[in-house]
Amino acid sequence: MAASAAGGMGVAGVLLWGWVLLGCVWCPGLLEADASRSSSHGHGHSRSSARAAAAYPLDDLHGLGREFDGIGAVSGGGATSRLLVNYPEPYRSQILDFLFMPNFGASLHMLKVEIGGDGQSTDGTEPSHMHYENDENYFRGYEWWLMKEAKKRNPNIKLIGLPWAFPGWIGRGENWPYDYPDVTVYYIVSWIWGAKQYHDLDIDYIGIWNERSFNSKYIKNIKTSVRCLIGLLVEYRPHVSFCLYWLNWKFLHKLADFSQPTFPPVPNNWAHYPGTKTVDAALLTKKKLWSSEDYSTFNDEVGAGCWARVMNQNYVNGNMSATIAWNLVSSYYEKLPFGRNGLMTAQEPWSGHYKVEPPIWITAHTTQFTQPGWTYLQADGHLKKGGSYVALTDGLGNLTIIIETMTHNHSECIRPRLLPFSVSSQIATFYLKGSFHNVKALQVWYSKLDFGSANSTLFQPLSPIEVFEGTFTLNLDVDEVYTLTTLKTGQKHMYREPPPSQPFPSNYKDDFNIRNPAFSEAPNFADQTGVFEYFVNTSDPGDHIYTLRQVVVQRPITWASDADQTISIIGDFNWVNMTITCDIYIERPHDGGVFIAGRVDNGGIYVRRTKGIFFWVFADGTYRVTGDLARKVVLMKGLAGVRDRTWHTLTLTLKGSSASGWLNGYPLWENVPAFKPSNGWAAIGTRSFEFAQFDNFHVEAS
Repeated sequence: MAASAAGGMGVAGVLLWGWVLLGCVWCPGLLEADASRSSSHGHGHSRSSARAAAAYPLDDLHGLGREFDGIGAVSGGGATSRLLVNYPEPYRSQILDFLFMPNFGASLHMLKVEIGGDGQSTDGTEPSHMHYENDENYFRGYEWWLMKEAKKRNPNIKLIGLPWAFPGWIGRGENWPYDYPDVTVYYIVSWIWGAKQYHDLDIDYIGIWNERSFNSKYIKNIKTSVRCLIGLLVEYRPHVSFCLYWLNWKFLHKLADFSQPTFPPVPNNWAHYPGTKTVDAALLTKKKLWSSEDYSTFNDEVGAGCWARVMNQNYVNGNMSATIAWNLVSSYYEKLPFGRNGLMTAQEPWSGHYKVEPPIWITAHTTQFTQPGWTYLQADGHLKKGGSYVALTDGLGNLTIIIETMTHNHSECIRPRLLPFSVSSQIATFYLKGSFHNVKALQVWYSKLDFGSANSTLFQPLSPIEVFEGTFTLNLDVDEVYTLTTLKTGQKHMYREPPPSQPFPSNYKDDFNIRNPAFSEAPNFADQTGVFEYFVNTSDPGDHIYTLRQVVVQRPITWASDADQTISIIGDFNWVNMTITCDIYIERPHDGGVFIAGRVDNGGIYVRRTKGIFFWVFADGTYRVTGDLARKVVLMKGLAGVRDRTWHTLTLTLKGSSASGWLNGYPLWENVPAFKPSNGWAAIGTRSFEFAQFDNFHVEAS
């Protein structure tokens, strides 16, 4: 609890009244500290108590630490914001406000997005701006929209682009983007150019290849090309900052390759999931150090504890001046890999329900009271009995201190393994020196994570703490976060409760008849291999002018283990009994094929092992029923008479342990045993990377 200062009832007394209002259960500690001060000093200020207070000086007299670069989050890597775009208003805007609006919620300083590459990148695929070599479209997907929404709320937010996968044409048949570096450079620079030309977005940083190796010639060429691009964009903006980064400290030994005068300098070294530690080789570069992907943890109280700890300790232990969370918002089906690993949850556009999770408010402790360009004070940063603190200044007299006391079991991130440590309650006295000695009071924001009832206190303002002759004392318990600041701009905004959670509609239809869609993908379909886009079928004179088309015709340069078939899932993972109907159009002659499926049990990075009940038809006139996407488990096969370039209607019914299929309204096969999987999503897809169309999708499930 906060304590110190003089006068009347004293700050501790005021804080006690605030805690009564908040239902605080730890007030005896505050009373003990207050009684100790009153007995030793008549004016209520104390530098000692029943427990010895540890001393922590904060001083700018002898210089400052590293420049602070911000706190951010990742959309992508992949398809993590897929369902967000389908939310109805006002809920979609409310979610965006909680993420990006300054002094509102998370108030993020940076947004990192995936440069879509048509390949699986964790929870789905994101479409490329260049599916094919002569194809350019800077309106595909939703990352352009998301960056604009972020900029609309915070014009100063920094934008970062990073590829996970690349379209197959870049590799010329090889699963590698660097054999033809000039081609890869053209592809990436086109994305930067398209962001500015079509969306007026300035990209601040660009990455090489997520968590994969890099190529010297490629980096040299892209640096030169971006400089040329900046020249072309000079009429819009005279400066575009640019950064290349390494995603694992193990690559740092290769920095020697780029020490030659002919190679442009690399300003930043960035790592993923560094465990708050930095290797000596990184420090010796004397460059900025970032944790450019971190967190990746279920967004309950433990996730909040993880996030509180790494945001502070990435600097305290590792001198990292920026931390970026994967991921921004859990807007993908929860049963995909790493469900609910976002700072907040928004995975039900059909109901409008979303949840502002604890990590949002833990983020606010730092982001609402700092800005990129502030500077860390030189301080040890470790609390005597566990936990950490950082202090930052804007150089104009403002000071922000963030303290966390997260215990081991309540702050474990998903990776890396967290070695044992202990944290206990403690008294901490801070001494403000240098230009901060005359600070008279600090605003106080407080969180206490509750791991029993999950009734946490999150980002609550307390009464200001008075600073007496540059000194104040805090009584710290475990699993707390404090922000103490000279700024008075912090706010905890709340909207009315969103609609209650509802399962995916059990009767769902989509005829794809949208003339000018706002987004390239149909609502609620989550592509797991391949890309399914709205399509205008000008050659069709009948009822199938507006369709959904699978458009990736060459295996991409993969980041994950994409399937050999394309697949897009939809619905409720808990569905057991269902009837799926869809019109299908095979475009590839001879060996083309499509499927509809139910009880689909997998996706994301595990898509190759997907099981379910799959009803396939092929251009050679045959059909097949399989228990898996890979078509290794054959349940039934035969002749169907299906032809390519002709519309057909497929129907799949799953009821209990039995499956049946219809073609054009007539039974084709019946009562095939279907015991496993017992539940799962509905899906559509193709035999290979090939063009195919779908229309009039309908699922009834229970």
